[in-house]
Amino acid sequence: MEWTGARYADAPTVQVDAWIDGTPEQVWRFASDVVLMPELSGELQAVRWCDEGSTPALGRSFVGHNHHKMRGDWETTSYIVECEEPRVFAWAVSDPANPTAVWRFTLAPENGGTRLTQWAQMGPGPSGVTEVIARMPEKEQKIVHVRLSEFEASMTATLGAIKDRVETAG
Repeated sequence: MEWTGARYADAPTVQVDAWIDGTPEQVWRFASDVVLMPELSGELQAVRWCDEGSTPALGRSFVGHNHHKMRGDWETTSYIVECEEPRVFAWAVSDPANPTAVWRFTLAPENGGTRLTQWAQMGPGPSGVTEVIARMPEKEQKIVHVRLSEFEASMTATLGAIKDRVETAG
């Protein structure tokens, strides 16, 4: 992750992508399965839908149970803000109007496979990161950089795991 000097109020973003040997429909099956995500992420421990069903749809919500070695355990409620199968799947964390983060997968056909991109935005709503910044405001840019680097590493691992699953499932 390249140093940008971003501050939390900048709503900084990070993006990773991978080419997957599978159709967008095959990739969508894994990229939109929020209950599967804990198997693909080191920080997200468990997910449950807030209502009946297991199919993602605009406006649905789910609770994520998270763990970070420096912060411990916490829960967030996320709201699906984009859901266009098999093209885009995105959710806002905590408050769709002022999220603590926004996460998005985009899928595009490319060279007989699919280009899967994962994008994340930190903020602009208050989060665990803003709590840390409040305790050490002089280190804000470093705190943001470290957290974005963690996002990038986790996202790279998630895309690799989705790629493996799609290509193994054939």
